[in-house]
Amino acid sequence: MSRDIMLLIGQSNMAGRGLPNEVDPIADGRIETFRDDQWQAAVEPLHNDKETAGVGLSMSCASAYLEAFPQACVGLVPAAGGGTPLSRWMPGEDLYERALGIAREALKGGKLKAILWHQGETDAQNLELAQSYGQRLAEMVSTLRQALDATNVPFIVGGLGDFLADHPTCVHYGLVNDALQNLNVDRCGFVSAEGLGEFDGIHFNSAALRSLGQRYSTELLRLVGA
Repeated sequence: MSRDIMLLIGQSNMAGRGLPNEVDPIADGRIETFRDDQWQAAVEPLHNDKETAGVGLSMSCASAYLEAFPQACVGLVPAAGGGTPLSRWMPGEDLYERALGIAREALKGGKLKAILWHQGETDAQNLELAQSYGQRLAEMVSTLRQALDATNVPFIVGGLGDFLADHPTCVHYGLVNDALQNLNVDRCGFVSAEGLGEFDGIHFNSAALRSLGQRYSTELLRLVGA
């Protein structure tokens, strides 16, 4: 079986912290996940980075993608980590190298169709990091694409939640959001988080993550011309 693979990287809002009992589960035999070096049925939580992992955005993204490509099988590759700064996702650093290794194994079972990124809350807590965010992320994307022989694979980024305006430490979230929205990367799509809700001041709630995933899919389908 050949899968349309989506690599899921970033921090906790990519891993997903939504409470499972707040939304209906997504169960579709055409959606699989790569865990413990093997493909298996996708059941949330997909990530196991922390005990708080729950509903994420990738399942609704995959479900919406399958509406456009009903004969496809989507392979979700979870590799995000909560609370992580962009510095750990740069080439040569631990999370980048880990994600690269997982992706290479997963790609033996399909073709990379998209790289989904949601990260920035941690870097929004420091002015210097927020100011350099766009340049650093663009460097990471370029290197990762080359490493995966995926020059033309869409890179989809999600905006940070507007609710961070009230967060006590993510004071530079606007700078990071601007960097995400204006990322100097080819075949890059930006997904707004406007109007989406939270449950603890920093994490999207389950309903918001379902909506965010659908927005990711809309942007991905735009880039592939579906």
